[in-house]
Amino acid sequence: MTLFSYKVNEGYSACMKLFLDTANVDQVAEIAAWGTLDGVTTNPSLVAKEGKDFKDVILKMCELVSCVSAQVTATDFEGMKKQGEEYAKWHKNVVVKVPMTTEGLKAVSYFSKKGIKTNVTLVFSVSQAMLAAKAGATIISPFIGRLDDIAEDGMGLIAEIMAVWSQHNFATEVLVASTRHPRHIVDAAMLGAHIATIPYDVFKKLPNHNLTDIGLKKFQEDWEKVSKK
Repeated sequence: MTLFSYKVNEGYSACMKLFLDTANVDQVAEIAAWGTLDGVTTNPSLVAKEGKDFKDVILKMCELVSCVSAQVTATDFEGMKKQGEEYAKWHKNVVVKVPMTTEGLKAVSYFSKKGIKTNVTLVFSVSQAMLAAKAGATIISPFIGRLDDIAEDGMGLIAEIMAVWSQHNFATEVLVASTRHPRHIVDAAMLGAHIATIPYDVFKKLPNHNLTDIGLKKFQEDWEKVSKK
């Protein structure tokens, strides 16, 4: 039996959304075909890995899902403002991804007043999460895997953030990022997180279970015996 030590939010909310963390359009098309994909998150590292035109990739993904995070590369307010406004013109499904910095907060506040949706990335503390929400972020992205990598409690951060959210009227959605395995997705759902973004290889593991494979094989074997009679 798994012992779950974090406090789970009381009550029920809409089903947690599942995003794919990738810049590969083929991967998005494959997972979207399952009928379970709600959105996509990208970042400069993922885009660089694919080596394709950024705008073209974002536009193709926007035709497959209703929410695609496109990250700015500028580090100053004016640069983020210019890039973000350009991205927002590309497609109604684009969400401008902004880093959790003071310049990023300025950009998020500006975008919020303009009706441009934002995703504040690289969140590692409750205070950062609160500031991003107060600035008007549509989504915040706490990175749990990277916290686990330095012996901190990534999922514990999600528990703290959701506890704060349960006490205050933040409209910002909490997206659990840097997930490393299927259990992260289950824990995020149990804590009431609004979204989890998942690498392709982890997403592919979600529908699978060894007992399902064994059971299906047994059903097929039994059916073949019956059909031969």
